[in-house]
Amino acid sequence: MITFTVRLKACLPPAIRSLILQRKPNIRHVSGMAGGLRPASVVVLHRSLAPAFEKFCQANSGPLPLLGLREPDTWSLPALNAVPDPRMCFPPCPAGELLFILQDPAPAPPPLWERMDFTLLWVTPLPGLLTLTALCCKAGSPRFLKYELGACTGSLTSLEEYTEQLGDMVAFFLDCGFSPEAALEKVGLPTGDSVGHGPVGAYKTTVPCAAMAGFCCPLVVTMRPIPKDKLEKLVQATCSVGNKGQPIHIGDPELLGIKDLSKPDYGDPVACQPGDVPVFWPSQMTSLEAVSSCKTPLAFTSAPGCTVMTNLKDTEAPAGCLTPEGIPEVHRISQDPLHYSMASASAVRKIRELESIIAVDPGHRGIGHLLCRDELLRASLSLSHAHAVLVTTGFPTHFNHQPPEETDGPPGAMALAAFLQALGKPVSMIVDLRAVSLFENLVEEAVEQGVLKTQIPILTFQGGSAGAAQAFLCKDGDPKSPRFDHLVAIERAGRAADGNYYNARKMNIKHLVDPIDDLFLATQKIPGISSTGVSNWGGYALACALYILNSCEVHRRYLRKAVGPSRVPGEQNWTQALPSVAKEEKMLGILARHKVRSGVSGIVGMEVDGLPFHGTHAQMIQKLVDVTTVRV
Repeated sequence: MITFTVRLKACLPPAIRSLILQRKPNIRHVSGMAGGLRPASVVVLHRSLAPAFEKFCQANSGPLPLLGLREPDTWSLPALNAVPDPRMCFPPCPAGELLFILQDPAPAPPPLWERMDFTLLWVTPLPGLLTLTALCCKAGSPRFLKYELGACTGSLTSLEEYTEQLGDMVAFFLDCGFSPEAALEKVGLPTGDSVGHGPVGAYKTTVPCAAMAGFCCPLVVTMRPIPKDKLEKLVQATCSVGNKGQPIHIGDPELLGIKDLSKPDYGDPVACQPGDVPVFWPSQMTSLEAVSSCKTPLAFTSAPGCTVMTNLKDTEAPAGCLTPEGIPEVHRISQDPLHYSMASASAVRKIRELESIIAVDPGHRGIGHLLCRDELLRASLSLSHAHAVLVTTGFPTHFNHQPPEETDGPPGAMALAAFLQALGKPVSMIVDLRAVSLFENLVEEAVEQGVLKTQIPILTFQGGSAGAAQAFLCKDGDPKSPRFDHLVAIERAGRAADGNYYNARKMNIKHLVDPIDDLFLATQKIPGISSTGVSNWGGYALACALYILNSCEVHRRYLRKAVGPSRVPGEQNWTQALPSVAKEEKMLGILARHKVRSGVSGIVGMEVDGLPFHGTHAQMIQKLVDVTTVRV
């Protein structure tokens, strides 16, 4: 330890002065400190790994927000009119970067500004100025972890014996400037103190970070329990620190692969109370997993709960959520398992506008009472999270004709499938056995004419035993392994109370309908599978809503759990995948060539439900697309 005299009280940032005077070496969150200082964790790797680790951090900026790095040849010992301590933790950085780590004050006597004890980390005198920076660590706790060939082999209070190796190593500084506690305090909630009064727990997930040249590890997250009625305020309070303050998962921890919240992989657990919702943020503990994954002969990291204060600047631009249009909203999309999603206020408003557009009833059929407010929002959010989607359509209205299908339904189903394909989501279509050949031909021609990008598998379901639906929906019938996690019915017949199926003219069409609705009933008993029923226009609106959500940075970051690149391959083709008047005209032409009729009039031609395509349907499609693509 170097002991020296400090007489520059006025030069210290106010928060640091307060930290020293209050004698609080175990302060947990320092994100609000004044003076432009930012807390950071440290990773030290051999120079040969530095380019790959830098790219790894850039590809996974949520858990690994890189503030900067220091090459070995930039480390030099400055003059301080004092003999440097050989046990210094690192060689010093260039002027103004990292300066000092504060030694935990002795119990007595009280520290004085004129004389204080410090453990030297970096020392950099600025012209006419000396700035001091503190490290917040629990008294007696280790400052560093040592890794050898991927295994953590010890904890250290200094790196004294590794001075020679440090000469060929690069130090990375990861921003720890956000803490959920600051947001909790802002909305009047108690901070998430851990059960053991140590660092708050962090959990390894089954979410993979984007791999990069030897660095391949799971995302690590931290959790705070939040009362359900405080979720919205809590999320909005995190906007003050930018996108990185926003949660990456809200709800059931098992959706992240976390089996037991009482057993964190790092630190101590936080107690949950009845009615609390688990909220998760990316954790810099991910860096420990990354260092372990590369299996380098020697590496060092900051110990959990130990942060260095630095004035390195954050490279992330201020978040757009600070504007009213960018404020995030939280919406529940599933109760079992409990799952919430997020989107910006502007995205939610546009989706609600889509819902109001398709709620009109130009045919005067008295269907207004069927509209459920925000059903389009919930369905599109759920579809956006889905990994594999099953779509069904086909209503055999004209039982005296061949084929008996009507034109209401298949166009919306194809439009939704086209956009799901653009998002890279596997999508299949399930139809009545007697209609398989028809829909295979419809899909083939839709691909040929550019309505669909690629073929869609056509499936059937005949029902049978009581467990047939679960056996169909789940791999080996296991409800924990669903083949599809969202089912969509577009203008599809459902069973009446007497067990029959009826068309609009109250004619029994049971002989033409397979029990596909059993699959939708089964989803109510299989956690993790959601279902939606919409109109033909609802199929168009769902495609448009998915475009809005996946163009929303708030939602997209939440989807990818803040790991991986922010832009996705094929994104430039999303606009082309939207419904359009030209594509839907082609689709109706395909239906007409296969003698599929309008449901009301029975006409084979450019008509849906007795309403002309040119005019009513074309105008509807254009309105939806205009709302979807307008910039706010």
